[in-house]
Amino acid sequence: MDKRRKTNGWKRHRIQILWALLTNSYLVGFFQGKIYKGKLKNLCVPGLNCYSCPGALGACPIGAMQAVVGNWNFQFAFYVSGFLVFVGALVGRFACGWLCPFGLVQELLHKIPFIKKMGAFRGDKLLRKLKYVILLVFVILLPMVLVDVLGQGAPYFCKFICPAGTLEGGIPLVLWNESMQGALGWLYVWKNALLVATIFLSILIYRPFCKYICPLGAIYSVFNPIAVFRYQVEKETCIGCGACAKACKMQVNPVESPNHPECIRCGACKRSCPVDAIR
Repeated sequence: MDKRRKTNGWKRHRIQILWALLTNSYLVGFFQGKIYKGKLKNLCVPGLNCYSCPGALGACPIGAMQAVVGNWNFQFAFYVSGFLVFVGALVGRFACGWLCPFGLVQELLHKIPFIKKMGAFRGDKLLRKLKYVILLVFVILLPMVLVDVLGQGAPYFCKFICPAGTLEGGIPLVLWNESMQGALGWLYVWKNALLVATIFLSILIYRPFCKYICPLGAIYSVFNPIAVFRYQVEKETCIGCGACAKACKMQVNPVESPNHPECIRCGACKRSCPVDAIR
């Protein structure tokens, strides 16, 4: 069972890696230290994938939302909100578990051996509500209230918090673009400190950014219970062994709540069930 579980887990990782490569395949950008600005950049990708990554072909929906949320007259604002609702209503947080490059980074970091890994801890449930606060304040309210003459707000979450942007965009651009190296300041140091903290915590805790910080996960989580594609536990078949709850690294009990807001649809519970009660 353990061998099969690990094999199936790496199947998902291969899909994550393939998707990350497809959506960041503008390889010329890494050598030139420039961002792709073609027509594909007007399209959002489902996961948290930094707009400023030199290889990114699409736009991050959180970054796009911050740019236009201050003025709903922009057609692009309706496109972004519609895109988020469509993805969420269709698959919920499936995008987090299968299509988010930064989610993959955290998972691979968590595979690094350490003295002791951390699961649930005191204050964990309360801390998970932080991502909703970040969504409300940094993604919606600040860009909506503090806008320029065109009605566009600054990307406060991307600018001050997002470690994915630092890893995918900030560091590569600084390394390959000499003009940016002379403009570094306290903000770059702060963002790198957050990235280092996220990397360390990812070794200890499974997907800490997804659990506590990510506003995109907060949006998709609302749709988990009502998504078209969602989990169902057959009560008649379930033997109550608890294997699914033990397998879930997001600390969800599928028997009690198969479509919990924290579920990222990774399939670990389904693979662990000895009687195939989870569909």
